Amino acid sequence: MRQWVDGRDAFAELSYFRAGFYECLSARADAFFELADALLCADGPVRTPVELSLQAEHSRGYGSLSGALNHGRLETGRLRDLLVSMPLPRFGGRIVLTVDVSPWLRSDAACSPERLYCHVHGRSKAAAQIIPGWPYSFVAALTPDRTSWTAVLDVVRLGPADDAAAVTADQLRQVMQRLITVGQWRHGDRDVLIVMDAGYDVMRLAWLLRDLPVELVGRLRSDRSLRLPAPPRVYQPKGGRPSRHGPEFSLARPETWTEPSAVTVNDTPRYGKAEARAWDLLHPELQQRSAWIDHDGELPIIEGTLIRLKVEHLPGDRDAPPVWLWSSATGAGPADVDFVWSCYLRRFDLEHTFHLFKQTLGWTRPRLRDPQAADRWTWLVIAAHTQLRLAAPLAADQRKPWEKTTRPGIALTPTRVRRGFRHIRPHLPRLAHVPKPSRAGPGRPPGSKNQHPATRHDVGKTVKRPSTLYERDRARG
Repeated sequence: MRQWVDGRDAFAELSYFRAGFYECLSARADAFFELADALLCADGPVRTPVELSLQAEHSRGYGSLSGALNHGRLETGRLRDLLVSMPLPRFGGRIVLTVDVSPWLRSDAACSPERLYCHVHGRSKAAAQIIPGWPYSFVAALTPDRTSWTAVLDVVRLGPADDAAAVTADQLRQVMQRLITVGQWRHGDRDVLIVMDAGYDVMRLAWLLRDLPVELVGRLRSDRSLRLPAPPRVYQPKGGRPSRHGPEFSLARPETWTEPSAVTVNDTPRYGKAEARAWDLLHPELQQRSAWIDHDGELPIIEGTLIRLKVEHLPGDRDAPPVWLWSSATGAGPADVDFVWSCYLRRFDLEHTFHLFKQTLGWTRPRLRDPQAADRWTWLVIAAHTQLRLAAPLAADQRKPWEKTTRPGIALTPTRVRRGFRHIRPHLPRLAHVPKPSRAGPGRPPGSKNQHPATRHDVGKTVKRPSTLYERDRARG
């Protein structure tokens, strides 16, 4: 694991990553690599990828751009290993990861296969929509400072036959195994913290990843109900099975709450006074088999720490409802409680990364029909974003007259680093070869019609999962 301490080391890290990224390209490597450079050096947001062929950094024709996306080969396994080997931000020496899904909406692409119905949030609940598209699950390392930087480590496109929770668990497991392999996490280090929003079943993921050195933290809906630990077993003259669950703990009913195991109060500059209460050893009462259909035997008891965070106000003096968090770790003290909720608030930095991908780097701009081509473009955007992160110590602030001056000691935003990347690139090793002279192909003869119309594909899931043990055993034969 390498760390940088000055600009020279940052230059070496950036050069190392670019060389490793080039080695991950096995077909149409030069066109693909120059496309990434054009993406990094373009002026302003990317409106359409074909315009990147007009950049000086892209010395090939626009046809090579489409050929690289549609027919190029990118070894994603090697690129994943390369991403986790780069220097990662840490919270006092501890790695904090987050996972979230962002959709690539393709509502008008009836000939694009493997589309799913994606939930798109609006400014209110009534404005939310369900739109066909390709959902992508991202895993990123968070930074302790209040910035818009994250270190994206992995991405997986969810398909029509995938179970989202199982895919997320497998994705997090592979990321953790890579972190351990490259030495980012060593025996004796604190568990890696993984934060997620309410869309994930954090308790099921905690059970699936219980053999890894991770602590999972997720937000719970305010209408959830958990269970306190079961009371000590006592002798029953009439016999009977002892209770597995204690009294109910309803998040919406304060009369069911017990005395918290830890209480902390902190003053924050953005939210005013922040009060956190924690209850230890709370667990859900699992009753439905739908999500646990592959689990044999009695449903497990998954204990953790429940945290209620209440702040005075949100930015803009808006009212702040309480936030309920559940951590897979037990026996948390006051310092652990404060660390968990402060890391959860940093989870929203990933939203800035999604905004940069879509609004500046043009992640969802290409009208690609093949989902594999969309995967290649997604990995290219991630590689470009990683180069921006590594180039941040080297970039000079290219501030426009109407923009605020960056204060000393504050990292430049990704957009400002991108403005200066064109001045950094000439000092980096040249990897792509000079293009060979060629001429355009004949194409379709004038006046002829397309004799092979594209196939139209339905949207949605293609696999119906069993909901009972009888259906599961019958499907297994």
